[in-house]
Amino acid sequence: MNNRKYKITFTCAFLALLFSGVLAYGQQANRHRSSVTLEHGSKRLGKRTDPMMGVWRNYGLGQFIHWGLYAIPGGHWDGKYYSGAAEWIRSWNEMPKNAYDELYKVFDPKAYDPKAWAKQAKDMGAKYMIITTKHHDGFCLWPSQYTDYSVAKSPYNKDIIGPMVEAYDAEGIDVYLYFSVMDWNHPGYRSKLETKEDEEAYEGFKEFTRNQLLELLAFYPSTKGLWFDGTWDQAWIQQAAFADELEEEMRSVIPGLIIGSRFRADENGKRHFDTNGDLMGDYEQGWERKMPNRIEDVNGNDWDCVMTVPENQWGYHSDWKGHVKSSVELIEMMVKAASLDGNFVINFGPDGQGNIRPEESLIAKEVGEWMESNAEAVYDCGYLDWEKQDWGYYTRNRKTGNVNLVVFNYPASGKLRVKVPKGIKIQGIDLIGTNGGTIDLEEIHRDEYFLGLPKGTDHTKPVVLVMKIVEGDAEVQGVYEKAKI
Repeated sequence: MNNRKYKITFTCAFLALLFSGVLAYGQQANRHRSSVTLEHGSKRLGKRTDPMMGVWRNYGLGQFIHWGLYAIPGGHWDGKYYSGAAEWIRSWNEMPKNAYDELYKVFDPKAYDPKAWAKQAKDMGAKYMIITTKHHDGFCLWPSQYTDYSVAKSPYNKDIIGPMVEAYDAEGIDVYLYFSVMDWNHPGYRSKLETKEDEEAYEGFKEFTRNQLLELLAFYPSTKGLWFDGTWDQAWIQQAAFADELEEEMRSVIPGLIIGSRFRADENGKRHFDTNGDLMGDYEQGWERKMPNRIEDVNGNDWDCVMTVPENQWGYHSDWKGHVKSSVELIEMMVKAASLDGNFVINFGPDGQGNIRPEESLIAKEVGEWMESNAEAVYDCGYLDWEKQDWGYYTRNRKTGNVNLVVFNYPASGKLRVKVPKGIKIQGIDLIGTNGGTIDLEEIHRDEYFLGLPKGTDHTKPVVLVMKIVEGDAEVQGVYEKAKI
């Protein structure tokens, strides 16, 4: 075997591989891969190809904010500790329901500063955000005309959502509205429909839900999409026709509106994926606090992962117990998501006064510092069909064609193994965030290389290399004989 060594400097010119623009979006209703005929199944096969969905696909990093009345007790009541997710404390046996329902009378977040929140998100590198307009408790952070259980009746007595949308829009961050269909406060809400009275009450609840959703879209027309929760109850699952019609109505209000896979079920009660296995909605929402490991796991669909910093706290809990993720862990999850054609969303839970807790602010700062130099390995990036190596992840920029190597596990040998597909030749490599030096590129076999980073490279943080490649029938040089067995 003939080994060859090359020296490649950081001043190499990069190859710009331009991809075609996104196609016009046209829903193809009721087309399926199997023979089951559905009236309320998936409306489209494959990914949306319109510009608005193209923007969503290229976000890379987002921010989730869970905020509501549950931030006031912060995981405690009457001196007792609640170990569950803070926003579920009303369902705790030790939490008197009437006491929780009266918390709106003391909701007065004097420290709430939406411009500061938006600036922090911008500095972190977030391209979109999701805010809980209403969680399962039913308390609304906007002055809804359809309920008295809102900020309008609190001491704060001002709209929370409007100034937030304006602040994030001003920072260039797209806003998505979280909405829980489950509503513990509404008298017509039911988890099951067991009697005629239940069915009659639920009809009123359905109209209330429709009114609130259309109200949100009317109040905040720059909204890019809706993020639904609390849709797993049997009562809602049985409303396939109603939910299908409501989805179409919402989409007509804001053309291009993006809705995930958990809003509705088909007529057979299938959620996320209909009876034929086709995705319901525009992207898969099944990756909550977990991630796929292979591109096959996402079945060719768009998807995002929403992730907590502690193990299972979304809303504000004053005590974080168990493992708390570091910024490097979250950065690795973000890069992994990009490498598998997904977005990654980090959750924040402000306290009852509207303060972002220090631990979350530190996470935002550290992620932002890394993104400041390395964002090109995340934004506009997706899957690259190369053999994955143990040092980290590949991503490929959809707009430039650049190949990014994001190194989390630096080999003891000091050399990264790279195996490229047949017909690919490496022409140049740049190590982001350095001012000089060279990378050793050693061919160890046909289409297989060792990359050696410059001495002094900081391995305590993820390292990003950008690779220039040439595709096509490359000239074969050297002789590599196969083993004779």
